[in-house]
Amino acid sequence: MALASTLYDFQLSLSNVDREVEQQLSFKVARHPSERLERVWLKVLAYCWQWEERLGFGPGLGDPDAPDLETRDYTNLVTRWVRVGKVDPAKIQRAVDRNANAVVVVLFESEERQAAFLAEAATLKTSRLAKAELAAVDAEFLRQLAEVDERRIKATVTLSGDHFYVDRGGVTLDGPLVRASFR
Repeated sequence: MALASTLYDFQLSLSNVDREVEQQLSFKVARHPSERLERVWLKVLAYCWQWEERLGFGPGLGDPDAPDLETRDYTNLVTRWVRVGKVDPAKIQRAVDRNANAVVVVLFESEERQAAFLAEAATLKTSRLAKAELAAVDAEFLRQLAEVDERRIKATVTLSGDHFYVDRGGVTLDGPLVRASFR
């Protein structure tokens, strides 16, 4: 029998200073049995960074071609397509091609992973990746967020400039958001 996913309940107070977003968010994230808690937090940080009305979580690891997060307009057209973690440049180029009207975003779990992605993309000559928005968070920041494995998480997430601040239970963690572009 296959193991079931674990649900994590997030209650977040989101403040994105640059975009003038102040939201109280309540959502659940399913953690696949093969998924590390760092990846769950990476999806949550991507959700906070890209937050907009109708942004929702995708089907997860069960569908490798689906985004981790997406926004659809009222006509069901994808307007934002987000992947996190280790991704294949060819798949991101396909996402750009298939979702011409969407913002395609990738959030990596480290600057090293982002650099490896860019190097692989350069060898594959995936020229349309320039349309994708690429960023990475600090691996140590993710590790610290995942140190406490709680099923109910109440936190404050603040984005200011290209920097995350997460306050959970009186402990504040912070880490940079490092942007990159494919040329």
